Amino acid sequence: MTADDETLARLMALAQGGDKAAYRDVLMASQRWLERYFARRIAPALLDDLVQETLMSVHRKRATYDPARPYLPWLAAIARYRWVDQLRRSYRADETELPADLSVADHEEAVMAAIGIDRLLAMLPPGQALAIRLVKIDGLSVAEAAEQAGQSVPLVKVNIHRGLKRLAILIESE
Repeated sequence: MTADDETLARLMALAQGGDKAAYRDVLMASQRWLERYFARRIAPALLDDLVQETLMSVHRKRATYDPARPYLPWLAAIARYRWVDQLRRSYRADETELPADLSVADHEEAVMAAIGIDRLLAMLPPGQALAIRLVKIDGLSVAEAAEQAGQSVPLVKVNIHRGLKRLAILIESE
């Protein structure tokens, strides 16, 4: 069966009406389309799992399909969301935590670096220092830092930019 959009739209409309054969046909055609779609986007070892996960999403979302609209863009949107989810899982899996028994022979260097950063930040206006600490050191997003600091998002961005520029000048002058 050719996976043209008109045929798939008609089959999906029939499937929504309870036609099991039409539903089987639309899922098989969708599976072939998804295999081609994902083949260029992910590692071959992940292909089958991602296709099956996407087909399960199609099954869960089948009631949201509007038979008056094309089928393939609807399928592509679901596939793209599943692909992005897979990428997020892959990136998170690549993150590794340091072992708990890892010891640093000399903590003095880390302590001195922290003291140096605190001294540098003390040379900045309080708003700039706070914005830099929250975003660049504590790892908050700009929106989270704005909320915590009581500043607007644009002000946090400006404070970070001006503060880092001033820090660069201070470090160069030393």
